[in-house]
Amino acid sequence: MSAPELSRTRSKTLTWEDPSISAEALASMPGRELLQAIVDGRLPRPPIASLFGARMTSVGEGVVVFECTPDESTYNPIGLVHGGLLCTLLDSAAGCAVHSLLPAGVGFSSIEIKVSFLSPVTADSGKLVVEGRALRVGRQIAFAEGHARTAAGKLVGHATSSLALMRP
Repeated sequence: MSAPELSRTRSKTLTWEDPSISAEALASMPGRELLQAIVDGRLPRPPIASLFGARMTSVGEGVVVFECTPDESTYNPIGLVHGGLLCTLLDSAAGCAVHSLLPAGVGFSSIEIKVSFLSPVTADSGKLVVEGRALRVGRQIAFAEGHARTAAGKLVGHATSSLALMRP
């Protein structure tokens, strides 16, 4: 059996804003305020969000929601959305949920994430809604979880995350 002909090329154009603008705001804005400014468009969203077509749509006290509609540019070789996209969305949602509880000047970095992929995702799955929730925020370590669902509510992924807090 021969390999199929490579003749159906597609392209995707990306633009993003300078990420240092939001990073500089970290020093003076509490986490929830900073994240709300990103949602409202007063601060630029991270470049990776542009790469994946993801958008944070709401921020609450220890809870955030992201939305992303995967397309075939996120496929792996077997025709499914790559698990790395789902992992990135869950990691972002969990981390931002923790960040929503942090004071100005305090950042975070994921140190561990465990993802369970519960159902295959394709472009036909439509919009994914990913909710992150902070479970516990200590002085140095925080714990959070994330759930990824289709717009119809089908759970397709779950993650638990440990995050290191970076205090000045």
